[in-house]
Amino acid sequence: MDGYKTVFLEATGEVTEKKSRFIATLRHVETNEDAFEFINAMRSKYYDARHNVYAYILKDGTKRYSDDGEPSGTSAMPSLNVLEGYELVDTAVVITRYFGGTLLGTGGLVRAYSQAVKTAVENAEIVTMCLCSCINITCDYSLWERIRKASEDIGAVIDNVDFAADVTVYISLKKELTEQLIESVTELSDGRAGILVTGEKFTGIKAPIT
Repeated sequence: MDGYKTVFLEATGEVTEKKSRFIATLRHVETNEDAFEFINAMRSKYYDARHNVYAYILKDGTKRYSDDGEPSGTSAMPSLNVLEGYELVDTAVVITRYFGGTLLGTGGLVRAYSQAVKTAVENAEIVTMCLCSCINITCDYSLWERIRKASEDIGAVIDNVDFAADVTVYISLKKELTEQLIESVTELSDGRAGILVTGEKFTGIKAPIT
């Protein structure tokens, strides 16, 4: 996996259908443990609600969901389908329902749960997590500003700079641009700068909701 979309900050969305309230809370999670910690927190927060439906997807392909007493297929699966439709992973949603006294029927429940989750996603900040190379560049002070500018022009994110006997800059850069950066820095420094690729990590950038 070279990249994926996920939510950055917790977001909520609410709809009302025939006096029943549907409150969807969306959060970034990375493990089953994260997901259930979040689910249990929402159950505690909304302890007086009739249902706390949940669904989540992890980037390793794990998908779990629960109707929490609603008729099978009317709540959790439609909610999971919304997450899938937006291509979100490492994302969990809990939809709390306060019953308004009127039965909604199968179609009404599917629409209400789906719309609550959609509203939460639309209110969320979505990020695209890109696979990046972690690169350390060591140079003398006379080269530092030129290397910084050249790196940023290619699209690198400067994570940290260590000013010691030499300057060491710690960079994150999309993996496919690594060779371009190495060639640029090597040419700019006449081969005097030290360049070390230390690993890979996912780094997030804001993404439009589509």
